[in-house]
Amino acid sequence: MSTSPDRDVDADAESDTNIETAEDTADISTANTMRERANESRIKLRVLLSANRLLVAGALAAFVFVSFVAVGSVNDLAANLGTGDTKATIFSTMLGAIITGTTLIVTISQLVISQENGPLGDQHDRMSNTMDFREFVGEMYGHPSPVDPSAFLRALVDETQRRAEALRDAVAGSDDDDLREEVDEFTDSLTGNADAVRDQLEGAQFGEFSVLHAALDFNYGWKIFQVERLQNEYAEEASDDADQLLDELHTALSMFGPAREHIKTLYFQWSLIDLSQLILYVSIPALVVTGGMLGFFGTGPVPGTTLGVRNVLWLVAAAFTVSVFPFLLLVSYIARIATIAKRTLAIGPLILRRSQR
Repeated sequence: MSTSPDRDVDADAESDTNIETAEDTADISTANTMRERANESRIKLRVLLSANRLLVAGALAAFVFVSFVAVGSVNDLAANLGTGDTKATIFSTMLGAIITGTTLIVTISQLVISQENGPLGDQHDRMSNTMDFREFVGEMYGHPSPVDPSAFLRALVDETQRRAEALRDAVAGSDDDDLREEVDEFTDSLTGNADAVRDQLEGAQFGEFSVLHAALDFNYGWKIFQVERLQNEYAEEASDDADQLLDELHTALSMFGPAREHIKTLYFQWSLIDLSQLILYVSIPALVVTGGMLGFFGTGPVPGTTLGVRNVLWLVAAAFTVSVFPFLLLVSYIARIATIAKRTLAIGPLILRRSQR
């Protein structure tokens, strides 16, 4: 019986799609670290994530100061600062902004702290959920769960590696070459990722970004997907022991997700409290400088030049930089928090970034 050309085209297209899908799923290794998955500049990620927040804020302050002086030096635009009430207008506005911004940050701090407050029943539920999770993970380890966040994550990574290696040993005698090869590749990928994360967690202290950074470098979601795929594709070829080990590996990987999210939440709270404290501290000198500029130099002239630049420009640029430093601190901290939040929106085997599809 003859077949229509349209049906032949559809069948060929479907066949090509199936082949392409099979090739995609067969490649079970993937980029593991956050930088590799993001496919972005190392320098960009270092500034956004790894660099000390105070250094980032200081670099931004230096940029503001240099830019202010550079713009004021063009065609002697700084001459405008010596006449009228330009200085008074600038710093009266900044004075209100500092007070308003500081009040807003204190409010945010109170909201963060309020999450830790609540009636006895809510506190009991929090405690029960935490202890249930620790007990379940402890049973998976075979010993009590560590209390240090970095050690807790390291133990989870160790357990996933141990179970992956046990799976490889279980399928070593299988007659299915594809199963052995894929499990070998998967285990090698997981082991390499686990070694890198373990090195990062070694000696890391909570409160520093290093603990969360290491957790973000463990690509557990893709590994969960690969375990599920192996279970589905080799359901008949895998032995009962191998199938059980796949289930156990799936469980160990699934425990890493909520553990990472819990530590991420604690880190966000910790960082926001640090940010609130720092802004309160730097707001005091910012207010003093801003008030001093209004009281002593508001409309009066600042004569003389230094290094070919008007002294009034040096003074206003320095005072303006000090007055905006609380805002620059806010930018440096929120840049890191927002970057982390964007890269951890999904929990489990969901790929949101185009670079990993």
